[in-house]
Amino acid sequence: MAGVDCIGPVPEGHSWSVADHHDPDPTVPDKTWATRGGFLDPVAFDPLQHGLPPAMLESVDTTQLLALLVAREALRDAGLDPDAEGWDRSKVSVVLGVTGPQELAVTVGTRLQGPLFRKALARCGVSDAVADAVVRDIANHLPGWTEQTFPGLLANVAAGRIANRLDLGGTNAVVDAACASSLAAVQFAVAELASGRSDLALTGGVDALNDAFMHQCFTRTPALSRAGDTRPFDVDADGILLGEGVAVLAMKRLADAERDGDRVYAVLRGLGSSSDGRHKSIYAPNADGQAVALRRAYARAGFGPETVELVEAHGTGTRAGDAAEVEALTRVFAETGRGGRWAALGSVKAQIGHTKGTAGAAGLVKAALALHQRVLPPSAKVARPNPKLGLDQGPLYLSPRARPWIRAADHPRRAGVSAFGFGGSNFHAVLEEHGDGQVAAVAPAEAQLFLLGGDLEAQLDALDPADPVRASREALARWRGGERVVAFLARDAAELRQRVARAR
Repeated sequence: MAGVDCIGPVPEGHSWSVADHHDPDPTVPDKTWATRGGFLDPVAFDPLQHGLPPAMLESVDTTQLLALLVAREALRDAGLDPDAEGWDRSKVSVVLGVTGPQELAVTVGTRLQGPLFRKALARCGVSDAVADAVVRDIANHLPGWTEQTFPGLLANVAAGRIANRLDLGGTNAVVDAACASSLAAVQFAVAELASGRSDLALTGGVDALNDAFMHQCFTRTPALSRAGDTRPFDVDADGILLGEGVAVLAMKRLADAERDGDRVYAVLRGLGSSSDGRHKSIYAPNADGQAVALRRAYARAGFGPETVELVEAHGTGTRAGDAAEVEALTRVFAETGRGGRWAALGSVKAQIGHTKGTAGAAGLVKAALALHQRVLPPSAKVARPNPKLGLDQGPLYLSPRARPWIRAADHPRRAGVSAFGFGGSNFHAVLEEHGDGQVAAVAPAEAQLFLLGGDLEAQLDALDPADPVRASREALARWRGGERVVAFLARDAAELRQRVARAR
């Protein structure tokens, strides 16, 4: 909501060093011009708390450990204690989006190159004894093979380990649709819920692969920003920066969530997918294929995009990708016949980088919170919109700052979320607010708004300074306008008392 930029330099102690792998010359082989990205801060992990022997950790990929941590948090947020007995785990599924190899596979695989290293050293005149010492030294800096290594490097065990450690009896699987993987996982999870095979699904994406290997992949595509920043829809946008991230969502059938009194952040009304078919390149974006996914999503939702006021785009920041996506959105939205500009456009990649297998789930989290908190987030880091996108003539617009999401009179708040992957995988999800549309408490917020009208003395007397959030909501609920109106902001209880005194 604040447009905070979480992108920074490669941290010290990460799996790769800029000094070892960077070169600004794109023709230099096996080097990358990237020096920045979205990197997770170090996370404390107590293996015994999760039932894992400490000696096993070196043999388990980071994605599996992070996924387990976040899955536990998702259950707690859904009102379930992952460590407690007494709730039915038999139909709880885990379906996660992943992409590509896991980091552990790259590192332990390097140990198998010992014969290649020895031959190279021998050709350079190095003695067998020294060559053996060099190969041993390389191996000592890499994880060793154990009986836990094979499951520890498999992508599907990211879901399987969650089911194992939390004793969940539903389906566990992963889905790989490249950078659309997490929305593909959501589609799988929806099928589990709709069929009745599952009553609760933990879904989303996990991607902690932000090493030199992955940067080399995107450098040679080429898709990485030469300027060292990612600015979707900006005139200076020149590519992506890679990010790490884990996003796990707890999903239920809506009727079950309402029956159980759950907090519902948003309702998934439609999900559409498509393939590009025969296209000019296996990784080039295709507006035609994306448009098919959009139309299918709104057909399943039962309403058109003329009621969607926020689009969380795939928004990679590549010129070709942004142009194709805006073309598809504009084409499908224009088919509704609604004129003007009504849908705010943004991409969380501007703030956290492209999290690849987690990208779609990160967009879902952002859109769901925007609906829940009734706020239109800013289109982060857009200094000058790219005029070639034609945004000044279509239904989409870029917002420089967060704004209150004023509800339309004839429909609830709605948002669309897109994710696209190499291989021509296209997904679009349609979310809708839950409940009566009244403004929910936003926390954390910089300040609370108070509007007082009518009998001001009575209104001031009714304010409870001990809880500014609740006092603001109650004051807004009472406010009906009047001849005299007092408006003020208060950040905390002390400031609320000060404002009340001044108002008196």
